[in-house]
Amino acid sequence: MTDRLSAAGSARPRIAVITGGAGGLGYAIARRLAAQGDTVVLWDIDPDAVNRVATSLPGARAAVVDVTRQDSVDQAARAVMDDLGAIDVLVNSAGITGPNRLLADYSFEEWRRVMAINLDGTFLCCRAVTPFMLKGENGRIVNLASIAGKEGNANASAYSASKAGVIALTKSLGKELAQTSIRVNCVTPAAIETELLRQMTPEFTQFVISKIPMGRLGQPDEVAAMVEWLASPACSFSTGAVFDISGGRATY
Repeated sequence: MTDRLSAAGSARPRIAVITGGAGGLGYAIARRLAAQGDTVVLWDIDPDAVNRVATSLPGARAAVVDVTRQDSVDQAARAVMDDLGAIDVLVNSAGITGPNRLLADYSFEEWRRVMAINLDGTFLCCRAVTPFMLKGENGRIVNLASIAGKEGNANASAYSASKAGVIALTKSLGKELAQTSIRVNCVTPAAIETELLRQMTPEFTQFVISKIPMGRLGQPDEVAAMVEWLASPACSFSTGAVFDISGGRATY
């Protein structure tokens, strides 16, 4: 199959759903996709933030969505289809770091919250939009994982495990859909300068910077540029793949 839509000369703008779109990497990605003419639909749990951000982007839509709840995700996906008629792109950006502490001191409630948002949320969103993408014979799914999911960070066991799960989910779904025109990939950033990083302790932040050969934090627009390509028709022969954006930290 070939993609029905292209970035240039398409009959309509592509419809791009971005979870966690009210801030951080989600907002940077939404801004970049909107600038190229896509209609972005921001899903976020913060009603004030998501509506405020949507008004700053041309043609953007906003929806309050809890990615940990199946009913919330399914209803939001159906609403996009009813309103706009398609879902061409899904970017799973919603996520939290969780606390920085030893695994022995991690409560099960904290563990489950990180897993519910980072991994369960990615699963629920992929599952909700894939049938619509299949009907439209077109689709790009980009999941936000982390270098922590490949290497594991001490004092961040839940975050690392959840992002490892996102990588494996991406690989599995990419293989399942390889014979279709849907491409499923993920990116594994090192530390990026967003509000998510500010959830971590200063000591932990300095630790992760020390592991980056470039000696600096990544910038949201650098990640957004990679996601833009992965979400485009130009990304046609990569699926189930993991793309590092780590300032030289990744060695495999």
